[in-house]
Amino acid sequence: MPRKKKNNQYWPREVDDYIIAYNSTDDAEEKAKIFERYLHYPFYKLSENIIHTFKFYYTDVDDVEDLKHKIIALVIEEKIDKFDPSKGAKSYSYFGTIIKRWLINYNNKNYKKLKKKGTFDEYEQDIQAPDEIVHEDALSLTQFFDIYTNQMYEELDELFFKDSDRQIADAILTIFKTRRDLDIFKKKALYIYIREMTDCKTPHLTRVIKVLKERFYQLYNERYAEGFLYR
Repeated sequence: MPRKKKNNQYWPREVDDYIIAYNSTDDAEEKAKIFERYLHYPFYKLSENIIHTFKFYYTDVDDVEDLKHKIIALVIEEKIDKFDPSKGAKSYSYFGTIIKRWLINYNNKNYKKLKKKGTFDEYEQDIQAPDEIVHEDALSLTQFFDIYTNQMYEELDELFFKDSDRQIADAILTIFKTRRDLDIFKKKALYIYIREMTDCKTPHLTRVIKVLKERFYQLYNERYAEGFLYR
């Protein structure tokens, strides 16, 4: 029996209506009132949950609290007016995807900054085969998989033109991102899990997986041929 989806208490159905009301008025005071009363807390909690769920902790601000407010400012200044419920979008999923993608790019940039400064711990290295010639900054398969997952988030719009395909791909990548916390290892169980998340049929899921799989091997072989990856 499919598991019941948990309700997000901080993001009730009415949030969609408040966002529409916010976008429908040009009165600055009215916008501020709607935001403070009805929108600030949902966006604050959504940002908080995504940060901690995916461990986006590489930040150029003083602490995570500042990062939450930075995200809220981004949403209000650049994204909220683009929400269009007539296209079938639900505000929770719509803004959750926007925030997650922004945090992936933000997190990756700060990770690279920290590494260049030498303040980040050394990469965990696999044992190198005696006859294997690799670059001094070569990655282990685990490290490469994290990079691959982040890059696929950035390429979603290029790889998948349909919203349904992107939704499935996003669910798959979310599992990749949180794989260390999963207790599911069997392929069949993972298929069922993803189908519950996206309400898709197996053939549709298989097509999306095929695209991600082909891109994985393409990037993997490129990195390995250049000596930037341990076999």
